[in-house]
Amino acid sequence: MALQIYRCGTSIGANIAESRYAQSGADFVSKLSIALKEASETKFWLGNLFAAGLIDKRGYESMLADNTELMKMLISSIKTMKKKMGIL
Repeated sequence: MALQIYRCGTSIGANIAESRYAQSGADFVSKLSIALKEASETKFWLGNLFAAGLIDKRGYESMLADNTELMKMLISSIKTMKKKMGIL
């Protein structure tokens, strides 16, 4: 489980980094959408780590709050770009 959370967690950052040099608005939205999916998967694995007793409640709640805030920022960025592109 730790390896899975490492993979999806680092993928979030990698896709955000790639979005900085997106070739178009659609490419930007695509990269951030992938980051959002990876953040959702990270949330899933955090829940599994907590349920398995591998992280304590305080650590779980802290990481979950950080992940939730990141997801909110990604959603906001995606919506803003879609508005600029006339999709929303």
